Amino acid sequence: MMVRVERLPIARWLRRSIACLYSCAAVTAAAASCITLQSAQAENLKTREKLGEALFSDRNLSFSRKQNCVSCHSPELAFTDPRVLGEIQGAVSRGGDGRSLGDRNSPTLVYIRTTPAFHISSTREAVGGMFWDGRAGTLEDQVRDPILNPVEMAMPDEASIVDRLRENADYRAAFAALYGEDALASTPKAIAALKNALAAFLDTPEFAPFTSKYDRSLRGETSLSETEARGRDLFFSNDGAGCNRCHASAAAGARDEVFTNFGYFNLGVPRNAVTRRLNDSKPQRVDHGLMENPAAAHGAFDGKFKVPTLRNVAITGPYMHNGIFQDLKTAVLFHLRSSDTTSAKTNPETGSVWDKPEVPANIADLGSRSLSSSDVDALLAFLKTLTDRKYENLLSN
Repeated sequence: MMVRVERLPIARWLRRSIACLYSCAAVTAAAASCITLQSAQAENLKTREKLGEALFSDRNLSFSRKQNCVSCHSPELAFTDPRVLGEIQGAVSRGGDGRSLGDRNSPTLVYIRTTPAFHISSTREAVGGMFWDGRAGTLEDQVRDPILNPVEMAMPDEASIVDRLRENADYRAAFAALYGEDALASTPKAIAALKNALAAFLDTPEFAPFTSKYDRSLRGETSLSETEARGRDLFFSNDGAGCNRCHASAAAGARDEVFTNFGYFNLGVPRNAVTRRLNDSKPQRVDHGLMENPAAAHGAFDGKFKVPTLRNVAITGPYMHNGIFQDLKTAVLFHLRSSDTTSAKTNPETGSVWDKPEVPANIADLGSRSLSSSDVDALLAFLKTLTDRKYENLLSN
């Protein structure tokens, strides 16, 4: 069993602490309007996007009235969870009851708007969809699930969600204006409107800014350093690190690259023993990933998880679907463990060999060549250039 010997890296602890302070301040400022939105805010609910933004921040959509979407997806930390939660170290999120813990890491919502609908390709490969297992086919499908999830916002059913919407006079007016006078009259209509508004918010330019140093270099506004440029070349070269085989959707140098092919792979990630101990999972619990998606319930998909975007990756740890790795360098070395890269033979966070895969079937052949320590450092330097301008102040040197 893998035992952690390192604490949360200081730089990432500071990033999360700052983001958490901003998030808590925002929640406190909004507390006075918990039941009824301020008239000034009500005036702003004239578009689907603004209504979706209000819903995204509304704690009344959780059973306890203490949790909102921002709790796990803070705009101050690239829409990830800023809470460290002691021994959990940010690997998973805590639910609205103040006790429940999830089993998977809360991914960034930035660039989620670029994700295609879930489908099985002509080559029988799974592509797109939301969540780590693609079980929500589209953005509108995705936004409802956390509200009903018992270890997240924990509303008991859709009718209860609609009752909370009806409590709010400003919502009643906004839904009527945007979706028709009878928008909240029935549960199906109300939930459809709720999903549409939240998806509209997540589809705004804020969620796909393309303002990183890498983007600016493509536009001729700045230049990458020599080390960053070498890391870029290693990233996109099939003879180098080969990251582009999964973490690119277009050729090197393409603008608006989202750094994922939206596919699914089993990388042989170990189980997160700390999370499993603290979230009361059964000892025999195995996360089968994509195979748990009803649209992909086949052994060929066992253990596969969606390839995440690498945009803002330097500030959005912990890493992998279960948050097993605290440091980005650890995640990079894990990808190189089957190569001859000397520094990748052991997990730097434990000092021991890598723990065994949770799901040993269907493990991908990453096929990376050996990289030197300076190559790894260059690759990490390049990954930092994928941080959007808004979050560059959170980068560690």
